[in-house]
Amino acid sequence: MIQVERTRTLNDNKIADKPFIIYWMQSSQRVEYNHALQYAIRKANELEKPLLVYFGVTDSFPEANERHYRFMLEGLKEVRDDLRERNIGMLIEKVSPEKGALKISSNAALMVTDKGYLRIERTWRDYLASNAACPVVQVESNVMVPVETLSNKEEYSAATLRRKMNRLIDEFTATLTDDSIFISSLDIDLNLIEFDIDDLEKALGEMDIDRSVKPVEAYMGGTRHANSHLEDFIEDKLHKYSQLKNEPGLDYSSNLSPYLHFGQISPLYIYRRFLHVDHENKEDFLEELIVRRELAINFVYYNDNYDTLDSLHIWAKTTLNEHMDDKREYIYSLQEFENAKTHDVYWNAAQKEMILTGKMHGYMRMYWGKKILQWSKTPDEAFKTALFLNNKYNLDGRDPNGFAGVAWCFGKHDRGWKERDVFGKVRYMNAKGLERKFDMNRYLEKVESLQNE
Repeated sequence: MIQVERTRTLNDNKIADKPFIIYWMQSSQRVEYNHALQYAIRKANELEKPLLVYFGVTDSFPEANERHYRFMLEGLKEVRDDLRERNIGMLIEKVSPEKGALKISSNAALMVTDKGYLRIERTWRDYLASNAACPVVQVESNVMVPVETLSNKEEYSAATLRRKMNRLIDEFTATLTDDSIFISSLDIDLNLIEFDIDDLEKALGEMDIDRSVKPVEAYMGGTRHANSHLEDFIEDKLHKYSQLKNEPGLDYSSNLSPYLHFGQISPLYIYRRFLHVDHENKEDFLEELIVRRELAINFVYYNDNYDTLDSLHIWAKTTLNEHMDDKREYIYSLQEFENAKTHDVYWNAAQKEMILTGKMHGYMRMYWGKKILQWSKTPDEAFKTALFLNNKYNLDGRDPNGFAGVAWCFGKHDRGWKERDVFGKVRYMNAKGLERKFDMNRYLEKVESLQNE
Protein backbone atom coordinates (compact mmCIF):
# COMPACT_ATOMS: atom_id res chain seq x y z
CA MET A 1 0.00 0.00 0.00
CA ILE A 2 1.25 3.50 -0.86
CA GLN A 3 -0.52 6.00 1.37
CA VAL A 4 -1.81 9.15 -0.28
CA GLU A 5 0.29 11.14 2.20
CA ARG A 6 3.43 9.79 0.54
CA THR A 7 2.44 11.20 -2.86
CA ARG A 8 2.28 14.80 -4.00
CA THR A 9 1.55 16.13 -7.47
CA LEU A 10 4.04 18.92 -8.16
CA ASN A 11 2.24 20.59 -11.09
CA ASP A 12 -1.21 20.77 -12.66
CA ASN A 13 -0.41 19.13 -16.01
CA LYS A 14 -2.55 16.38 -17.51
CA ILE A 15 -1.33 12.94 -18.55
CA ALA A 16 0.52 13.48 -21.81
CA ASP A 17 0.17 11.49 -25.02
CA LYS A 18 3.70 10.09 -24.76
CA PRO A 19 5.04 6.53 -24.89
CA PHE A 20 6.57 6.01 -21.43
CA ILE A 21 6.21 6.39 -17.71
CA ILE A 22 9.54 7.61 -16.37
CA TYR A 23 10.74 7.37 -12.79
CA TRP A 24 13.48 9.89 -12.11
CA MET A 25 15.36 8.14 -9.32
CA GLN A 26 17.61 10.35 -7.23
CA SER A 27 17.33 10.05 -3.45
CA SER A 28 15.90 6.50 -3.21
CA GLN A 29 18.69 4.57 -4.91
CA ARG A 30 17.26 1.09 -4.49
CA VAL A 31 14.73 -1.36 -5.90
CA GLU A 32 13.75 -2.91 -2.57
CA TYR A 33 11.03 -1.11 -0.58
CA ASN A 34 10.94 1.89 -2.88
CA HIS A 35 7.49 3.53 -2.81
CA ALA A 36 8.31 5.78 -5.78
CA LEU A 37 9.32 2.83 -7.95
CA GLN A 38 6.22 0.85 -6.98
CA TYR A 39 3.98 3.83 -7.69
CA ALA A 40 5.60 4.20 -11.12
CA ILE A 41 5.12 0.48 -11.86
CA ARG A 42 1.44 0.66 -10.97
CA LYS A 43 0.90 3.75 -13.10
CA ALA A 44 2.72 2.14 -16.03
CA ASN A 45 0.55 -0.96 -15.77
CA GLU A 46 -2.61 1.11 -15.39
CA LEU A 47 -1.79 3.17 -18.48
CA GLU A 48 -0.41 0.15 -20.37
CA LYS A 49 2.96 1.76 -21.01
CA PRO A 50 6.54 0.65 -20.40
CA LEU A 51 8.44 2.12 -17.47
CA LEU A 52 11.93 3.60 -17.70
CA VAL A 53 14.04 4.51 -14.68
CA TYR A 54 16.29 7.54 -15.15
CA PHE A 55 19.27 8.68 -13.10
CA GLY A 56 21.44 11.75 -13.66
CA VAL A 57 25.01 11.74 -12.33
CA THR A 58 26.42 15.23 -11.89
CA ASP A 59 30.09 16.06 -11.50
CA SER A 60 29.26 18.97 -9.25
CA PHE A 61 27.13 17.85 -6.33
CA PRO A 62 28.21 20.19 -3.50
CA GLU A 63 31.11 18.81 -1.45
CA ALA A 64 30.98 15.36 -3.05
CA ASN A 65 34.27 13.70 -3.96
CA GLU A 66 35.64 10.43 -5.28
CA ARG A 67 34.83 8.62 -2.02
CA HIS A 68 31.15 9.51 -2.25
CA TYR A 69 30.85 8.93 -6.00
CA ARG A 70 32.45 5.49 -5.82
CA PHE A 71 30.03 4.37 -3.12
CA MET A 72 27.06 5.73 -5.07
CA LEU A 73 28.07 4.14 -8.38
CA GLU A 74 28.57 0.77 -6.69
CA GLY A 75 24.97 0.99 -5.56
CA LEU A 76 23.68 2.14 -8.94
CA LYS A 77 25.22 -0.87 -10.68
CA GLU A 78 23.21 -3.11 -8.39
CA VAL A 79 20.04 -1.08 -8.99
CA ARG A 80 20.43 -1.28 -12.76
CA ASP A 81 21.01 -5.04 -12.67
CA ASP A 82 18.06 -5.65 -10.34
CA LEU A 83 15.79 -3.57 -12.57
CA ARG A 84 16.86 -5.59 -15.61
CA GLU A 85 15.75 -8.76 -13.85
CA ARG A 86 12.33 -7.11 -13.51
CA ASN A 87 12.20 -6.14 -17.22
CA ILE A 88 12.69 -2.45 -16.45
CA GLY A 89 15.32 -0.51 -18.32
CA MET A 90 17.50 2.05 -16.53
CA LEU A 91 19.09 5.00 -18.27
CA ILE A 92 22.04 6.67 -16.52
CA GLU A 93 23.42 9.92 -17.93
CA LYS A 94 26.32 12.10 -16.84
CA VAL A 95 24.41 15.36 -16.61
CA SER A 96 23.00 17.77 -14.06
CA PRO A 97 20.06 15.63 -12.88
CA GLU A 98 17.28 18.19 -13.13
CA LYS A 99 18.28 19.12 -16.70
CA GLY A 100 18.54 15.50 -17.75
CA ALA A 101 15.18 14.73 -16.16
CA LEU A 102 13.55 17.64 -17.96
CA LYS A 103 14.99 16.56 -21.31
CA ILE A 104 13.80 12.98 -20.97
CA SER A 105 10.38 14.15 -19.74
CA SER A 106 9.56 15.02 -23.36
CA ASN A 107 9.03 11.24 -23.78
CA ALA A 108 6.93 10.82 -20.66
CA ALA A 109 3.18 10.59 -20.19
CA LEU A 110 3.97 10.95 -16.49
CA MET A 111 7.15 11.66 -14.52
CA VAL A 112 7.51 10.11 -11.07
CA THR A 113 10.28 11.16 -8.70
CA ASP A 114 11.31 10.53 -5.10
CA LYS A 115 11.64 13.19 -2.40
CA GLY A 116 14.82 14.88 -1.21
CA TYR A 117 15.12 17.23 1.73
CA LEU A 118 18.24 19.30 1.16
CA ARG A 119 18.05 22.65 -0.59
CA ILE A 120 19.61 21.44 -3.84
CA GLU A 121 17.36 18.38 -4.04
CA ARG A 122 14.22 20.44 -3.61
CA THR A 123 15.42 22.97 -6.19
CA TRP A 124 15.97 20.19 -8.72
CA ARG A 125 12.44 18.87 -8.33
CA ASP A 126 10.91 22.34 -8.47
CA TYR A 127 12.79 22.95 -11.72
CA LEU A 128 11.40 19.79 -13.32
CA ALA A 129 7.85 20.41 -12.12
CA SER A 130 7.87 24.02 -13.38
CA ASN A 131 9.20 23.16 -16.83
CA ALA A 132 7.90 19.69 -17.71
CA ALA A 133 4.89 19.38 -20.03
CA CYS A 134 3.64 16.24 -18.28
CA PRO A 135 2.52 15.70 -14.68
CA VAL A 136 5.27 15.28 -12.08
CA VAL A 137 4.37 13.18 -9.04
CA GLN A 138 6.69 13.00 -6.05
CA VAL A 139 6.57 9.92 -3.83
CA GLU A 140 8.24 10.03 -0.41
CA SER A 141 10.04 6.83 0.49
CA ASN A 142 13.07 7.63 2.68
CA VAL A 143 11.20 8.27 5.94
CA MET A 144 8.83 6.32 8.13
CA VAL A 145 6.23 9.11 8.24
CA PRO A 146 6.12 11.75 5.47
CA VAL A 147 7.82 14.89 6.74
CA GLU A 148 4.84 17.22 6.28
CA THR A 149 2.41 14.67 7.72
CA LEU A 150 4.56 14.24 10.78
CA SER A 151 4.74 17.98 11.48
CA ASN A 152 3.95 21.27 9.77
CA LYS A 153 6.78 23.11 11.50
CA GLU A 154 10.32 22.75 12.78
CA GLU A 155 10.29 20.72 15.98
CA TYR A 156 12.17 21.99 19.01
CA SER A 157 13.55 18.68 20.22
CA ALA A 158 13.32 14.91 20.03
CA ALA A 159 10.68 14.98 22.76
CA THR A 160 8.25 17.12 20.77
CA LEU A 161 8.73 15.09 17.58
CA ARG A 162 8.53 11.76 19.40
CA ARG A 163 5.02 12.47 20.62
CA LYS A 164 3.83 13.12 17.08
CA MET A 165 5.69 10.10 15.73
CA ASN A 166 4.13 7.76 18.29
CA ARG A 167 0.65 8.88 17.25
CA LEU A 168 1.24 8.35 13.53
CA ILE A 169 3.77 5.61 12.95
CA ASP A 170 1.37 2.66 12.93
CA GLU A 171 -0.40 4.17 9.90
CA PHE A 172 2.80 4.01 7.83
CA THR A 173 4.40 0.68 8.64
CA ALA A 174 2.47 -1.67 6.36
CA THR A 175 4.54 -3.90 4.11
CA LEU A 176 5.12 -2.61 0.58
CA THR A 177 3.80 -4.94 -2.11
CA ASP A 178 6.38 -5.70 -4.79
CA ASP A 179 4.48 -5.37 -8.10
CA SER A 180 5.71 -6.62 -11.48
CA ILE A 181 5.75 -4.59 -14.68
CA PHE A 182 3.46 -5.74 -17.51
CA ILE A 183 5.41 -4.31 -20.47
CA SER A 184 9.19 -4.69 -20.72
CA SER A 185 11.32 -1.64 -21.46
CA LEU A 186 14.64 -3.45 -21.85
CA ASP A 187 14.86 -2.96 -25.62
CA ILE A 188 13.98 0.74 -25.66
CA ASP A 189 16.65 3.03 -27.10
CA LEU A 190 16.16 6.79 -26.72
CA ASN A 191 19.36 7.51 -28.63
CA LEU A 192 20.97 9.24 -25.65
CA ILE A 193 24.59 8.96 -24.55
CA GLU A 194 24.51 6.67 -21.55
CA PHE A 195 27.05 6.83 -18.75
CA ASP A 196 28.72 3.43 -18.70
CA ILE A 197 29.27 2.34 -15.10
CA ASP A 198 30.21 -1.28 -15.76
CA ASP A 199 33.87 -0.37 -15.22
CA LEU A 200 33.77 1.83 -12.15
CA GLU A 201 37.38 2.93 -12.38
CA LYS A 202 36.87 4.05 -15.96
CA ALA A 203 33.59 5.79 -15.09
CA LEU A 204 35.16 7.66 -12.19
CA GLY A 205 38.10 8.61 -14.39
CA GLU A 206 35.74 10.30 -16.82
CA MET A 207 34.29 12.52 -14.11
CA ASP A 208 35.57 15.98 -13.24
CA ILE A 209 35.47 15.52 -9.47
CA ASP A 210 37.54 16.14 -6.36
CA ARG A 211 39.98 13.21 -6.08
CA SER A 212 41.65 14.28 -2.85
CA VAL A 213 39.51 11.90 -0.74
CA LYS A 214 39.87 8.31 -1.88
CA PRO A 215 37.30 5.50 -1.62
CA VAL A 216 37.49 3.23 1.42
CA GLU A 217 37.36 -0.53 1.63
CA ALA A 218 35.41 -0.58 4.89
CA TYR A 219 32.12 0.14 3.12
CA MET A 220 30.94 -0.89 -0.34
CA GLY A 221 27.80 0.63 -1.80
CA GLY A 222 24.56 -1.16 -2.60
CA THR A 223 21.48 -2.66 -0.98
CA ARG A 224 23.05 -6.09 -0.63
CA HIS A 225 25.89 -4.71 1.45
CA ALA A 226 23.39 -2.65 3.47
CA ASN A 227 21.36 -5.77 4.20
CA SER A 228 24.53 -7.63 5.17
CA HIS A 229 25.40 -4.93 7.72
CA LEU A 230 21.84 -5.07 9.03
CA GLU A 231 21.90 -8.83 9.54
CA ASP A 232 25.35 -8.68 11.16
CA PHE A 233 24.05 -6.04 13.53
CA ILE A 234 21.01 -8.07 14.53
CA GLU A 235 22.96 -11.29 14.96
CA ASP A 236 26.22 -10.07 16.53
CA LYS A 237 25.69 -6.61 18.04
CA LEU A 238 22.10 -5.98 19.09
CA HIS A 239 22.38 -8.01 22.29
CA LYS A 240 24.93 -5.51 23.63
CA TYR A 241 23.89 -2.43 21.67
CA SER A 242 22.33 -0.45 24.52
CA GLN A 243 25.26 -1.15 26.86
CA LEU A 244 28.15 -0.69 24.42
CA LYS A 245 26.97 1.53 21.54
CA ASN A 246 28.81 4.54 22.99
CA GLU A 247 32.08 2.70 23.61
CA PRO A 248 34.50 4.21 21.05
CA GLY A 249 36.98 1.35 21.16
CA LEU A 250 34.31 -1.15 20.12
CA ASP A 251 31.99 -1.37 17.13
CA TYR A 252 28.40 -1.93 18.16
CA SER A 253 26.82 0.44 15.65
CA SER A 254 24.75 -0.79 12.72
CA ASN A 255 26.96 0.99 10.14
CA LEU A 256 23.82 1.69 8.11
CA SER A 257 24.11 5.49 7.95
CA PRO A 258 26.00 5.62 4.61
CA TYR A 259 23.35 3.38 3.04
CA LEU A 260 20.48 5.41 4.46
CA HIS A 261 22.14 8.57 3.17
CA PHE A 262 22.22 7.31 -0.42
CA GLY A 263 18.79 5.69 -0.14
CA GLN A 264 20.29 2.24 -0.65
CA ILE A 265 18.19 0.80 2.18
CA SER A 266 14.70 1.74 3.32
CA PRO A 267 14.02 2.73 6.94
CA LEU A 268 10.66 0.97 6.58
CA TYR A 269 12.41 -2.23 5.52
CA ILE A 270 14.69 -1.99 8.58
CA TYR A 271 11.73 -1.34 10.86
CA ARG A 272 9.79 -4.31 9.51
CA ARG A 273 12.86 -6.52 9.84
CA PHE A 274 12.91 -5.66 13.54
CA LEU A 275 9.29 -6.72 13.96
CA HIS A 276 10.65 -10.28 13.92
CA VAL A 277 13.42 -9.55 16.42
CA ASP A 278 12.74 -10.31 20.09
CA HIS A 279 15.21 -8.23 22.07
CA GLU A 280 14.66 -5.26 24.36
CA ASN A 281 17.64 -3.36 22.90
CA LYS A 282 15.82 -2.91 19.62
CA GLU A 283 13.86 0.00 21.11
CA ASP A 284 17.05 2.00 21.58
CA PHE A 285 18.07 1.31 18.01
CA LEU A 286 14.65 2.21 16.61
CA GLU A 287 14.75 5.48 18.55
CA GLU A 288 17.86 6.41 16.56
CA LEU A 289 16.46 5.16 13.25
CA ILE A 290 13.05 6.78 13.58
CA VAL A 291 12.93 9.67 16.04
CA ARG A 292 16.47 11.04 15.81
CA ARG A 293 16.80 10.54 12.08
CA GLU A 294 13.43 12.09 11.27
CA LEU A 295 14.09 14.96 13.68
CA ALA A 296 17.14 15.74 11.52
CA ILE A 297 15.03 15.59 8.36
CA ASN A 298 12.45 17.86 9.97
CA PHE A 299 15.28 20.28 10.78
CA VAL A 300 16.68 20.64 7.26
CA TYR A 301 13.20 20.69 5.71
CA TYR A 302 11.79 23.51 7.81
CA ASN A 303 14.92 25.50 8.70
CA ASP A 304 16.30 27.36 5.69
CA ASN A 305 19.51 28.08 7.61
CA TYR A 306 20.29 24.43 8.39
CA ASP A 307 23.88 24.81 7.20
CA THR A 308 24.72 27.94 9.21
CA LEU A 309 24.93 29.07 12.80
CA ASP A 310 21.65 30.93 12.28
CA SER A 311 19.87 27.56 12.48
CA LEU A 312 20.33 27.49 16.26
CA HIS A 313 17.75 28.25 18.92
CA ILE A 314 17.82 31.84 20.20
CA TRP A 315 19.20 30.80 23.57
CA ALA A 316 22.15 29.00 21.96
CA LYS A 317 23.00 31.86 19.62
CA THR A 318 22.73 34.33 22.48
CA THR A 319 24.95 32.43 24.89
CA LEU A 320 27.61 31.73 22.26
CA ASN A 321 27.61 35.39 21.27
CA GLU A 322 27.98 36.47 24.91
CA HIS A 323 31.10 34.31 25.20
CA MET A 324 32.53 35.21 21.78
CA ASP A 325 35.51 37.05 23.29
CA ASP A 326 36.38 34.46 25.93
CA LYS A 327 40.01 33.39 25.93
CA ARG A 328 40.64 30.10 24.13
CA GLU A 329 43.50 28.00 25.48
CA TYR A 330 44.08 26.58 21.99
CA ILE A 331 43.14 27.88 18.55
CA TYR A 332 43.64 25.73 15.47
CA SER A 333 43.35 26.48 11.77
CA LEU A 334 41.24 24.46 9.36
CA GLN A 335 44.40 22.84 8.03
CA GLU A 336 45.51 21.80 11.52
CA PHE A 337 42.10 20.32 12.26
CA GLU A 338 42.00 18.51 8.93
CA ASN A 339 45.46 17.02 9.44
CA ALA A 340 44.67 15.94 13.01
CA LYS A 341 47.35 18.25 14.44
CA THR A 342 45.77 19.23 17.76
CA HIS A 343 47.18 18.60 21.26
CA ASP A 344 44.35 16.12 21.99
CA VAL A 345 45.13 12.49 21.10
CA TYR A 346 41.46 11.51 21.31
CA TRP A 347 40.32 14.25 18.97
CA ASN A 348 43.13 13.44 16.55
CA ALA A 349 42.15 9.78 16.59
CA ALA A 350 38.52 10.64 15.77
CA GLN A 351 39.61 12.79 12.83
CA LYS A 352 41.89 10.02 11.57
CA GLU A 353 39.12 7.43 11.91
CA MET A 354 36.90 9.56 9.70
CA ILE A 355 39.62 10.10 7.11
CA LEU A 356 40.56 6.42 6.99
CA THR A 357 37.14 4.75 7.11
CA GLY A 358 34.62 7.33 5.86
CA LYS A 359 32.77 7.14 9.17
CA MET A 360 33.37 8.25 12.75
CA HIS A 361 32.14 6.58 15.92
CA GLY A 362 28.93 8.35 16.96
CA TYR A 363 29.98 9.35 20.47
CA MET A 364 33.34 10.59 19.25
CA ARG A 365 31.61 12.68 16.59
CA MET A 366 29.89 14.62 19.38
CA TYR A 367 33.18 15.15 21.21
CA TRP A 368 34.89 16.05 17.94
CA GLY A 369 32.33 18.78 17.16
CA LYS A 370 32.37 20.21 20.70
CA LYS A 371 36.14 20.60 20.61
CA ILE A 372 36.08 22.35 17.25
CA LEU A 373 33.80 24.90 18.91
CA GLN A 374 36.20 25.23 21.85
CA TRP A 375 39.35 25.59 19.74
CA SER A 376 38.17 27.94 16.98
CA LYS A 377 38.34 31.75 16.94
CA THR A 378 34.57 32.13 16.71
CA PRO A 379 31.50 29.89 16.82
CA ASP A 380 30.76 30.73 13.18
CA GLU A 381 34.23 29.62 12.09
CA ALA A 382 33.85 26.45 14.18
CA PHE A 383 30.47 25.62 12.62
CA LYS A 384 31.89 26.00 9.11
CA THR A 385 34.94 23.89 9.97
CA ALA A 386 32.87 21.06 11.44
CA LEU A 387 30.52 20.96 8.45
CA PHE A 388 33.37 21.10 5.97
CA LEU A 389 35.23 18.18 7.52
CA ASN A 390 32.10 16.12 8.18
CA ASN A 391 30.85 16.55 4.63
CA LYS A 392 34.24 15.99 3.02
CA TYR A 393 35.26 12.75 4.67
CA ASN A 394 32.16 10.96 5.95
CA LEU A 395 30.19 8.76 3.59
CA ASP A 396 27.11 9.86 5.52
CA GLY A 397 28.07 13.53 5.27
CA ARG A 398 26.01 16.09 3.32
CA ASP A 399 23.00 14.50 5.00
CA PRO A 400 20.23 15.79 7.30
CA ASN A 401 21.75 13.76 10.15
CA GLY A 402 25.11 15.40 9.52
CA PHE A 403 23.73 18.93 9.51
CA ALA A 404 21.66 18.24 12.63
CA GLY A 405 24.58 16.52 14.34
CA VAL A 406 26.89 19.47 13.82
CA ALA A 407 24.19 21.90 14.93
CA TRP A 408 23.61 19.77 18.06
CA CYS A 409 27.22 20.35 19.09
CA PHE A 410 26.34 24.07 19.17
CA GLY A 411 23.11 23.61 21.16
CA LYS A 412 20.49 22.57 18.61
CA HIS A 413 17.79 20.18 19.88
CA ASP A 414 19.30 20.53 23.36
CA ARG A 415 18.77 22.63 26.49
CA GLY A 416 20.94 25.03 28.46
CA TRP A 417 23.54 23.62 30.87
CA LYS A 418 25.95 25.04 33.44
CA GLU A 419 27.57 28.18 32.06
CA ARG A 420 31.24 27.91 31.06
CA ASP A 421 33.84 29.90 29.18
CA VAL A 422 33.52 29.74 25.39
CA PHE A 423 30.52 27.37 25.50
CA GLY A 424 28.27 29.56 27.58
CA LYS A 425 25.25 27.38 28.36
CA VAL A 426 25.88 24.96 25.48
CA ARG A 427 26.58 21.40 26.63
CA TYR A 428 30.27 20.80 27.39
CA MET A 429 32.39 17.69 26.85
CA ASN A 430 36.00 17.02 27.82
CA ALA A 431 38.71 14.37 27.64
CA LYS A 432 38.39 13.49 31.32
CA GLY A 433 34.77 12.61 30.71
CA LEU A 434 35.81 10.22 27.95
CA GLU A 435 38.36 8.60 30.24
CA ARG A 436 35.85 8.18 33.07
CA LYS A 437 33.32 6.44 30.84
CA PHE A 438 35.37 4.49 28.32
CA ASP A 439 38.56 2.57 27.68
CA MET A 440 40.13 5.28 25.52
CA ASN A 441 43.40 3.41 25.05
CA ARG A 442 41.41 0.76 23.24
CA TYR A 443 40.05 3.46 20.93
CA LEU A 444 43.54 4.80 20.24
CA GLU A 445 44.73 1.28 19.47
CA LYS A 446 41.78 0.72 17.13
CA VAL A 447 42.57 3.83 15.11
CA GLU A 448 46.28 3.05 15.09
CA SER A 449 45.53 -0.38 13.66
CA LEU A 450 43.52 1.30 10.87
CA GLN A 451 46.56 3.40 9.98
CA ASN A 452 48.73 0.29 9.76
CA GLU A 453 46.41 -1.62 7.44
